Amino acid sequence: MTFEEMAWDFVEVFDDLEVDQINEVLIKNVPFERLEFFNEYANEFGEAAEIGDAARKRLANLMLIGYLLRVLEERLNPDPPQHG
Repeated sequence: MTFEEMAWDFVEVFDDLEVDQINEVLIKNVPFERLEFFNEYANEFGEAAEIGDAARKRLANLMLIGYLLRVLEERLNPDPPQHG
């Protein structure tokens, strides 16, 4: 499975989850400090880049989805080939 296929599958599954299920996924896979960082960074970056409120609120979610995809990728392929 390619990363792109995995990402699309992840988004489809994530889209079907209820709020309590999403919260459970987050609790099990994302340290609280990381969630705080995403929110703070998104607000600061959005403000500095003069991004509108609606898009700024989505920025933290995009960062979070990217993080979850990376966690999933690492779990599915724990020993990536070493480049040397």
